[in-house]
Amino acid sequence: MNADVVPEIPQRAREVRLTRYLEGDLTLDHFDIVEVEVAEPAPGEVLVRTDYLPLAAALQDMMKSDCPLPIPPFQVGHRLGGGAIGTVVRSASPDLAVGDMVQSMTGWAEYSSGPAHTYFKVDPKLFPSPVYYLGQGPTAYYGMADIARAGEGDVVFVSGAAGGVGSLAGQIAKCRGAARVIGSAGSKEKVAYLVNELGYDAAFNYHDGPVIDQLRELAPEGITVFFDNVGGEQFEAAIQVAAPHARFALCGALSAQNGSQAAPRLDLMTAITKHLELRPFATYHTPEQIAAWTQHFATWLAEGRFVYPHTVVDGGLAKAPQGLLELLKGSYRGNVAVDLTTG
Repeated sequence: MNADVVPEIPQRAREVRLTRYLEGDLTLDHFDIVEVEVAEPAPGEVLVRTDYLPLAAALQDMMKSDCPLPIPPFQVGHRLGGGAIGTVVRSASPDLAVGDMVQSMTGWAEYSSGPAHTYFKVDPKLFPSPVYYLGQGPTAYYGMADIARAGEGDVVFVSGAAGGVGSLAGQIAKCRGAARVIGSAGSKEKVAYLVNELGYDAAFNYHDGPVIDQLRELAPEGITVFFDNVGGEQFEAAIQVAAPHARFALCGALSAQNGSQAAPRLDLMTAITKHLELRPFATYHTPEQIAAWTQHFATWLAEGRFVYPHTVVDGGLAKAPQGLLELLKGSYRGNVAVDLTTG
């Protein structure tokens, strides 16, 4: 875009705020959509139109006053935070020009402004769509490559494999040379999706019977890597089916978060006698983590070795709250983003 061409900018725009801390089930009543003034950028700042927002299960935890994540919770009465991809529409900084595509952590708002250094310019030609920048790849890559160290010959089990992290983690393991990748999901359709579209070697529906029996059938010699997004019964089964010296990357605990199961029990003696390596981890999306993922992601996509599973929710910012509720119910596959350009 020519820097001299300034798009039409409204005087007021919408943002989504948290009405109260989450206790029990998340509902639309926890969200308030309000109009605010669109601020003029001060010297050294930019004004950015938000084009896409990512949705992830972790947002639910950040709506709790006792947020279990190693980051501060959202504040009642304030805009919900999180990542965003947008376009610079006004600039008072030499570092960014009108028309630049930028990534930020400005959250659920149609427009945002701030110091130019808090917005990171990205290449709009690197990926087929801007939403590719908003996936949970840094978490999946860090967990599979750095924590679990999956590689040549590994037999990998990914729980919650059809979700935003799991749908990427299994493919990362395959690209790193894993001999066999197994995934779990909650429906027949998602199981078929994992095998037919994402390249999983095998998958099972955890509703179809005891997880331990299904996992043993698919990995008779045991698993050497477990990437866990779920916890509960699936974690307990993985302990039993693990081969000696298996590495566990513990990323999430969806079964406890959605209230379907209690926290998993650790069979400590089995873990000890098998010399299992259990590593819970959190991803802080540092520049190094983002760069490592982006480099490998772009390469694997260009080589035709990777599929980016994602869902785009149309309808603008007003659809974001319902979109998050649908994500938490398991209605979507892969990574989820809201398109604010269609609102």
